[in-house]
Amino acid sequence: MHSSSIAGLVTTVIVLLLVSALTLTLSRRWRLPFTVLLVVVGVLLGLLADHGPEILRPLAEHDISPEVILFVFLPTLIFESAFNLDARQVRRNLAPILTLAVPGLLLSTAIIGLLLAATTPFGLVAALLLGAILSATDPVAVVALFRQLGVPERLTVLVEGESLFNDATSLVVAGILAGLLGASQVDAGTVVGGVVHFFIVFCGGVIVGWVAALLCGWALGRCHGDGLVEITLTTILAYLSFLVAEELFHVSGVMAVVAAGMTLGGWGRLKISPSVRDYLEHFWEYLAFVANALIFLLVGLRVDLAALSGALDLLVLVVLAMLISRAVVIHGLLPLLGRLPGGAPVDMPYRHVMFWGGLRGAVALAIVLSLPAFAESETFVALVTGAVLFTLLAQGLTIENLVHRLGLDRPPLADRLASEEGQLAAKRHALSRLPELQRGGLFSARIAEGLRSRYSEAQEALEATVEQLRRNEVDPAGELQLLYLRSLALERSHYLESFARGHLSERACRDLIHSVDSQAEALRHRGELPDFTLHPPHETLTEAGLHWLRRLVAATSLPERWTSSLVAYEYEEAWGRYQGSLRVLEDIERVAAERALGGAAVDAVRERYRYWREQAAQRIDATAAQFPEFVGAMQERLAGRLLLFAERQTLEAEASEGTLSNGAAHELLAGVAERIEGLRGGDISKLHFDPTELLRKVPLFRGLSTEDFTHVAECLDGHTVPDGEAVVIEGKHDDSMYLIGRGVIRVSRHDGDGERDLARLFAGDFFGEMALLHHEPRSATCRAASPCALYELRREDFDALCTARPEIRAAVEAVDRERRQGLEKE
Repeated sequence: MHSSSIAGLVTTVIVLLLVSALTLTLSRRWRLPFTVLLVVVGVLLGLLADHGPEILRPLAEHDISPEVILFVFLPTLIFESAFNLDARQVRRNLAPILTLAVPGLLLSTAIIGLLLAATTPFGLVAALLLGAILSATDPVAVVALFRQLGVPERLTVLVEGESLFNDATSLVVAGILAGLLGASQVDAGTVVGGVVHFFIVFCGGVIVGWVAALLCGWALGRCHGDGLVEITLTTILAYLSFLVAEELFHVSGVMAVVAAGMTLGGWGRLKISPSVRDYLEHFWEYLAFVANALIFLLVGLRVDLAALSGALDLLVLVVLAMLISRAVVIHGLLPLLGRLPGGAPVDMPYRHVMFWGGLRGAVALAIVLSLPAFAESETFVALVTGAVLFTLLAQGLTIENLVHRLGLDRPPLADRLASEEGQLAAKRHALSRLPELQRGGLFSARIAEGLRSRYSEAQEALEATVEQLRRNEVDPAGELQLLYLRSLALERSHYLESFARGHLSERACRDLIHSVDSQAEALRHRGELPDFTLHPPHETLTEAGLHWLRRLVAATSLPERWTSSLVAYEYEEAWGRYQGSLRVLEDIERVAAERALGGAAVDAVRERYRYWREQAAQRIDATAAQFPEFVGAMQERLAGRLLLFAERQTLEAEASEGTLSNGAAHELLAGVAERIEGLRGGDISKLHFDPTELLRKVPLFRGLSTEDFTHVAECLDGHTVPDGEAVVIEGKHDDSMYLIGRGVIRVSRHDGDGERDLARLFAGDFFGEMALLHHEPRSATCRAASPCALYELRREDFDALCTARPEIRAAVEAVDRERRQGLEKE
């Protein structure tokens, strides 16, 4: 019997997958939402199973287990959605998303509960429980339609982000209310306890998922290039984060998967090998397809039309309460949020689509089916099933028409131009390849001429369309914006290519891509480039915090490794920015010619990229001047990678031609890949120096004997400081002075709203002596104007040194008097 039941289950799954594939084909042909059509097919299958051939009867006998939905299907669906969601867009729209997901869902629960308690026989707690269940949105069909229609990305992020977060809220709130069903009374203490429990469960899930994603990212970084292991790790992350959160820490598994997916999809995406990344996305897309197909088919099979008709009067009230609550949340809360300082308003067309696109689905069904038995449990199942059916059929089938009426399916000008120009470039390339057909003299001249004529007509039509778009809709500012966006896209692709080849580390590539994306977003939304995206012009709170963190752990070797890594990273980032700017400058003439752009726009973009290139070159030169050994090692690694890539291309070509056997090619390519991986990044050991070599150049120590000099060298702690970092900060208390071995230090003071430069200090100079001698707060800020090698002398070591060599104190005090007089004059 056990073997027979297993075979029956496998057969059922195979049949459902076959039905899903046929349904997907029909949905694409008929342009209907896939999940909506699945439910309809499921309902029809259920009717056939009950009243049709005996062979279909097993389909109706397989019930939906809420545990299967929650522990098997839900992690897959949530992880796939969170992984592909743009983390930057979510952060930018976090306020409206969280407003809808937490206070919005609580308000929706209250409105539905109060309306149903007043109009139905349900008690208040039971009505609130039904409200919490029906407030969980599941816009799978809507999001798929959005991607098909090309609606604005912000609208997709708002709808999908709300669904991800409010699923967790709904599960937690429903669990709390289900626990109150059997309570004899509900007092203020119970309510407060429920609120505290909610926030612990919600935030605890986020922490569990975030930590799990960090661990997964760490593991991915150590198995680079092994696609099977990488895909397995992401699968483990999706399910393990859910299980650990739910079963071990008893917090929200949904929020754990959301946090894990978004963290890995943002911070950890570059840890996945470039050769695996596309396959991984297809893998999760397929898993989501299977999960959605089985869920919605089983939903359709689970529909009991007799039970629905018996509860039709209650169902009408439930649907009305659901629509009223959704309207109040969307059209009431979001406009208030837009009026707050710094709040980004959500436009009325967006709100209309978010209202009507708030479909219900698998999460609501899983919650209602997992409830413990109570008086209205069967009625609740029928009502939730009916409400899910209403949203899928009534709202899911009409949302496309609403989007079209509101004009949200019309792509922005940049996308429309890109589409037309892409087709035009394809036609031109196809025409250029036509002579190859006739080269051997065996191809029909008549057919070739027909193809040439057809493609030439299509090319002329596309050229006319592009010209009309430019003439009617593009002004000079728009032309400049379009060229910037094209250039930024080219720069972005260059960084990804450099990362794939090992020329950029994961961190440098991630920051450079973030810089490009931030510039593109600012152009699209504000029409201008941001002031900075990589290097803030002034000290920030974060910088001050990092400064004191470095001071806190100064007794260990950690800060030196940290700052040396930072210097190496900044060199790598500057090198990447230089190469990216160079790539754009080399390509800008071709892009301008292809797009028929004006000279003013080309000149403006060229000048901006020349400026960025020169800024990067200055940072590279500054590092090379201070750390020539490090830069030489970096260039040697780059040359090694380039040669190894040439080797790989040759081996791949010989393998494809059959000159090399598959086994030999695999072994050789694996060895080359391992050597390329070993040459990633930079050798920070080249940033470390022999202190005696540099300290002998400091005038303060030139008269010391060998014994005294050795003692001084032992008292000094070396630090490698990256360009721009503040070593001492004006107004802060400190008890160290610093000697400059290599590099340049800029001394400045606050003057009104800005900073005023006082001096530049070079190798052999020292600073910080005033605070050390007089026990005063720092009188100025000393910031690295280039990568620097500094040596720190603390108060206790300075006092001991001056006791042994009074002339050193005298020399320091003389410089101190001179500098204090200068400050007094200022």
